[in-house]
Amino acid sequence: MALFRTLTQQRAELEKEWARWAAASHAATKLTPGTPLLRNEVAQSWQRSLHTVDPGRTVAPGLDDVSDRWAASPLRAPITQLGDQLRDIAEDAGFVAAVADNDGVIVWTCGDRTIRKQGEAVNFAPGGRWDESHMGTNGLSLALHTDRPFTVFSAEHLVAALHGWVCYSAPVHGPDGRLLGVLDLSSRWERSHPALMTSVRALATAAETLLRAAGPGPTPGIRLECLGTARLLRDGRPVPLPPRQLEILALLALEPDGYTPEQLHAAVYGDRAVSTSTLKADVSHLRRATGGEIANRRYTLTGPLSCDAVDLLAAVESGDTSSAVWHYRGPLLPGSDTPGVQEWRDYLDVGVRNAVLASDRPEHAVTLGEKAPDDIQVHEHALRLLAPDDTRRAMVSARLHAALRT
Repeated sequence: MALFRTLTQQRAELEKEWARWAAASHAATKLTPGTPLLRNEVAQSWQRSLHTVDPGRTVAPGLDDVSDRWAASPLRAPITQLGDQLRDIAEDAGFVAAVADNDGVIVWTCGDRTIRKQGEAVNFAPGGRWDESHMGTNGLSLALHTDRPFTVFSAEHLVAALHGWVCYSAPVHGPDGRLLGVLDLSSRWERSHPALMTSVRALATAAETLLRAAGPGPTPGIRLECLGTARLLRDGRPVPLPPRQLEILALLALEPDGYTPEQLHAAVYGDRAVSTSTLKADVSHLRRATGGEIANRRYTLTGPLSCDAVDLLAAVESGDTSSAVWHYRGPLLPGSDTPGVQEWRDYLDVGVRNAVLASDRPEHAVTLGEKAPDDIQVHEHALRLLAPDDTRRAMVSARLHAALRT
């Protein structure tokens, strides 16, 4: 009963604040939160949303048929596997579970029949468009916009028709770090409880784990994997190459403009007295392994070759920390003492590390800490960002303790 009174008071205060913003919607960009209950992220979402969404809207716009979207969605397989668990949680708690794609379009729902029917009245159903530009501030739109779990309670929703609801949403990422969509549990505001966010986050993590476990199918063409490992694949099958030739291939992949023979010799051998004929022999062998796709006078790759280090480099240089952390599987060609490889290894390691230390998302630091267990600063950063009740704190604390002892 005390919790209900607190929620009632919270809802009443948010309603007053919402009314102030709605009345001044034409000048919302000049408003600031008038109560500590209005979080900055919600206020900023209101400011963005009021340009395109009428707070008096009664139903979400939608698409007529999303069967093709759902059939093609990478989330379909893991959500299908988790379907029984999602139904049990939603039905037992009196919630509706929903999955939206990365455009904010709901593609799947299940749960309590009464709540689902109430949700359908506002088009919280397959086909409904719940991104910020179509339906304003809500759990799904904020999880998509911020790329982190979000709860939106009652009058935090921009649209008045949703003030009777509470939404718990968490983003779901693919193995490459790409945001695939959002998993959500929603119900009437009276059923608000912090434990629901724990359930949503756990389910989103389970979906991501299933996606990683499934893994990609064999990649057609030539693929060089050199982060934490060293191997060349052709149509998914290993191509045996000595370490030196893998080093040369990694350097060529990371330098699309290529090298003069003298530059590549220095990058591979440094000051060591190695004849130019040795380098030529290695490059000739690589040509046979790659189908002859290395140019002659200036050593460059002339055919398609995918490379995990190149994917990581692109993510780092574009500022996409999520993708960078997912791509990072360890140092570039670990154990290699080739000067050019060492230089690239340091560049990539520092780039990922600095991006994570500048991020305010704890999952970045937690994930990198798993791959860099000796990095004390990354573990400390993760602990600063993790909530006191986050179950991951114990694991990160153990990693930090082990790192401090080494």
